[in-house]
Amino acid sequence: MKRMLAMLALSLLPAVALAQPVAFVVRHAERADAGMATTKDPDLSDAGRARAQSLAAMLKDARITGIYVSEFKRTRQTADPLAALLKVEPAVIVEKDIAQLVARLKDAGNVLIVGHSNTVPAILKTLGVADPITVGDAEFDNLFIVTRGATPSLVRLRYR
Repeated sequence: MKRMLAMLALSLLPAVALAQPVAFVVRHAERADAGMATTKDPDLSDAGRARAQSLAAMLKDARITGIYVSEFKRTRQTADPLAALLKVEPAVIVEKDIAQLVARLKDAGNVLIVGHSNTVPAILKTLGVADPITVGDAEFDNLFIVTRGATPSLVRLRYR
């Protein structure tokens, strides 16, 4: 009987793991003014728009119920293809207000968060990721997957 209960408990572990909400955290895609920084709020470049499409293709089946972006166009444009596909209106959170973002995630399911090279590490830390993370100025291909819960876990992938 104990053996059968143990096997039943083990068979339920994947379902429990899947029940934990996940935050997909990315930096916005490539800026149109890369290297020149001629404006504070540039659009995405052609490469950036292609990367945003790739992100949408990757996450279309991830059961995302919320999308969070900063007040800058490049974060919104990075999220737009997925938002259109899922018919989810991105919520705008002021770039510097990470506490408000994390507060809104408390009861959220799976979410996409699009930030900046200087905010993604802070967002991950606030989500409970212990290891320090850096995102270089030329890095646009990081996809951080944080399983939220009592002990958050992090997977860092690269996408094109």
